Amino acid sequence: MLSNILYVTVYVADQDRALQFYTEALGLEKQVDYAGPDGRFLTVKASRSPVEIILWQLPEAAGQPSGGPELVAPGPLILESDNLWKDFEVMRERGVTFSDPEPVEYPFGVRIEAVDPDGNRISLRQQRRGR
Repeated sequence: MLSNILYVTVYVADQDRALQFYTEALGLEKQVDYAGPDGRFLTVKASRSPVEIILWQLPEAAGQPSGGPELVAPGPLILESDNLWKDFEVMRERGVTFSDPEPVEYPFGVRIEAVDPDGNRISLRQQRRGR
């Protein structure tokens, strides 16, 4: 029986640039950086999460949705925040690009979409408490 999610993959054109964005702009932590036979295995994660994000380099960031930041669907990666408004301000000061000018309130909580240097959308969410 499957019991856990170990990794999710985000395709990037430049792993060093992606690592800088995910650690310095979003505040995630670098976990693994290994030059393997199939390519560089590079992961980051949120401090309290067991799931790691693989920043996998492919030519032209294959598999990314076209249409740019105006795409309505959530990103392939959804990160949770304890205080999204505060995190949004910190990330905006760090130069992160967002799909909207500020987080949006929904019945389930608060959300905004960030965009990494390769055009990957990262959904940032804060769940409403007391559900």
